[in-house]
Amino acid sequence: MNNFYKCLTVELSGRGWATVAFNRPHKLNTLSIELRQELDVAIRLLEVDESVHVLILTGTGKAFTAGLDLDDWSASADPAAAAYRWDAVASLKQFSGPIIAAINGLAVTGGIEIALACDLIIASDKARFADTHVRVGLLPGWGGSARMIERLGLHRAKELALTGRFFSAEEAARWGFVNEVVEHAQLMTRAEKLALEMLQAHPQHLVLYKQLLDNEAQLSFGEAVKFERERSIAVNCQVTQVEIHDRLQKLVRGT
Repeated sequence: MNNFYKCLTVELSGRGWATVAFNRPHKLNTLSIELRQELDVAIRLLEVDESVHVLILTGTGKAFTAGLDLDDWSASADPAAAAYRWDAVASLKQFSGPIIAAINGLAVTGGIEIALACDLIIASDKARFADTHVRVGLLPGWGGSARMIERLGLHRAKELALTGRFFSAEEAARWGFVNEVVEHAQLMTRAEKLALEMLQAHPQHLVLYKQLLDNEAQLSFGEAVKFERERSIAVNCQVTQVEIHDRLQKLVRGT
């Protein structure tokens, strides 16, 4: 699959997950139009690949991604370096299974927006983050500000957005911005272990539970409880006692 791409590497594990890496290390993996076009194609292909159920997203070199490639700003006929036509977050949302962000280095501006759009974030101890939109006179457009508030609360989001300061992986973990921090050399090993843990479940169940959580996150508590009951009835009443027993036996044998 790698032969199709100039700005990405895509590797199939053969064990249920795929790894997609931004691959412009000479430019800190900035999100050129070409890269975002390739990402959209890659995600579409991975979504229909019956061997892929979990996605790991990372970068090559010293950066996860430093955000939009500003060289595209005036080169494109579309406004804002075609950020709205080739929306990297919208492309990622086409993948229905879990997405694990493995933050290997700098995650800046658009890089933060992409990380927050993933389902889990694992960070190298060498990772650094910054939302620098305010420093360059821009506003986020891929949902980053809304997700920052959701993840960190309004006051912390304002601190980071209005100062544009860099913060460490340790700070990110302390605030709950990332799920965990690991030694740099162990980053991909940890991401792959998480993928394997997820793949102990049936892929369809991963998709259904992810959809449940994502939908509930948009509702009030009472609405979320009601929605959960509705989805539970629709799914659980189709499962037989024998199926549950078989799954429990497999779970016990795997512990």
